[in-house]
Amino acid sequence: MPPLLLVCTPSLAQDLEPRSYTNIPIGMHFLAAGIVHSEGDLSPAPTAPITDANLTIDAAVIGYAHTFNLAGSSSKVDLSTTRVCFEGSATFNSERLYADRCGYGDPTIRLTWNFFGAPALKPKDFSKWQQGIVIGASMQITLPIGSYDSDKLLNAGTNRWVFRPGIGMSHKLGRWYYDLIASIRLYGDNDEYFNNTSLEQEPQYTLQGHLIYNISRGHWISLNANLFFGGETRKDKIASSDDQRNSRFGITYSVPVSAQHSVKLYANTGVITEVGNDFNTFGALWQYRF
Repeated sequence: MPPLLLVCTPSLAQDLEPRSYTNIPIGMHFLAAGIVHSEGDLSPAPTAPITDANLTIDAAVIGYAHTFNLAGSSSKVDLSTTRVCFEGSATFNSERLYADRCGYGDPTIRLTWNFFGAPALKPKDFSKWQQGIVIGASMQITLPIGSYDSDKLLNAGTNRWVFRPGIGMSHKLGRWYYDLIASIRLYGDNDEYFNNTSLEQEPQYTLQGHLIYNISRGHWISLNANLFFGGETRKDKIASSDDQRNSRFGITYSVPVSAQHSVKLYANTGVITEVGNDFNTFGALWQYRF
């Protein structure tokens, strides 16, 4: 099949991450595996030579996390990677083009340090601790080692580094929590972009808010919303007029299956999409604690 000529904004820009800065006990290890399904339309920049674009993405996700003591506060390092399958179509210069292929996404590693209000506690001591306000910072790095073919615009990997510093807070009020998170993505250049061009991208900013109700220990539900903006691209120094001002809304439900196993279900959709992916996304994640 011919390459699908789509400029696809990475789905990472749309993430909704409740409880990212909630304190958890140290000395714990987590394994996670899940599936994600996304489908919808693409809204390219007005200058893009494509119309009537749509895409379906199915991904398998695997990850690992470890909690530890950093300067007396609770911290976490996590790693994740994906196997992604795309199927989609678009009209380019009056010709309908299709794509159907799979590849490996770029892996990520992230360090989170809850430097305020989150003492480093072992599980036996953590059960007696009462949370108030927790404030933390994080740094996520995306490694450019996923599947990439410079002859195609649509790839599982991006062939560039991405650095994402962030700051967030979590506040507990009885059974309720609320999270507020801000982050910025700093993109490296892709010097092997489609058709022998060079791709640059301006920083992209994301704000998130989450309202969480704690049903019982490990059993909770969250309403999630975000706003992300910026991220205009340049091809060979020519601006693409594709900066984004988009938002998404979603829900997350986490239920414990046993003392060590839990399952998280989530769904989200685009609320405002000026340029980028107007997707509906559904996912399920299994987590094992040891």
